[in-house]
Amino acid sequence: MTVPNILLSGIVGSTAYGLAHAGSDVDRLGLFAAPTVELHGLRGPKESHVTTAPDRTLHEAAKWCRLALGGNPTAMELVWLPDDLYEVRTPLGEELIGIRTSFLSAKRVRDAYLGYATQQFRRLEGRGDGSFPADSRRRTAKHARHLKRLCHQGLVLYTTGRLEIRVEDPEEYHAFGERVAADPSAALPLLRHYEAAFDETPTVLPEQPGEAAVEAWLRKVRGRLYTSEWSQASSMP
Repeated sequence: MTVPNILLSGIVGSTAYGLAHAGSDVDRLGLFAAPTVELHGLRGPKESHVTTAPDRTLHEAAKWCRLALGGNPTAMELVWLPDDLYEVRTPLGEELIGIRTSFLSAKRVRDAYLGYATQQFRRLEGRGDGSFPADSRRRTAKHARHLKRLCHQGLVLYTTGRLEIRVEDPEEYHAFGERVAADPSAALPLLRHYEAAFDETPTVLPEQPGEAAVEAWLRKVRGRLYTSEWSQASSMP
């Protein structure tokens, strides 16, 4: 798959968190800018391109901005990666990293991270008492690790305004995953702990994200990607 105008792309997921094992896939996430002229037709450009082998997701710039403004944890990772995990980092992508805190707001971060963690718990609940095949057990352990990661990352972001991508103690996460794989209900105390922590801990985040900065960046992208043909046509009487 060839997608033009990729502005920012990097390695995300388990590799970025430090939770990957020998058989883990390498996940990539990025954003691209559609040529501005394509936004004016009857049918807009495709907003996302997703492939497997390799696993890569690319969102159009406006869609990525909407996801990030909504607090989407997966989208948000892209602008908080350690430097060594970026594979494409253009000047416009660098500017996006520079305004990453503009996407943050207290309620959206809380709702998104706890919401995703709760979804993971619901998946665990549906898997019963741990007496299931090895493949299901591995998936359950994986979902448990991500539940714990989402809770921790979300609370740190909520209280400090910074998203920590790499976990401090990967073994602790793997051990938690194995405990939950044996007994999915073991995840509930951790989820309840973080729900209470969000309620009791002051946040440094604003009530609303800084949409003006995001809008200015996106308009700059659109301006850079006007074609000469479109510029000429728009200047005709």
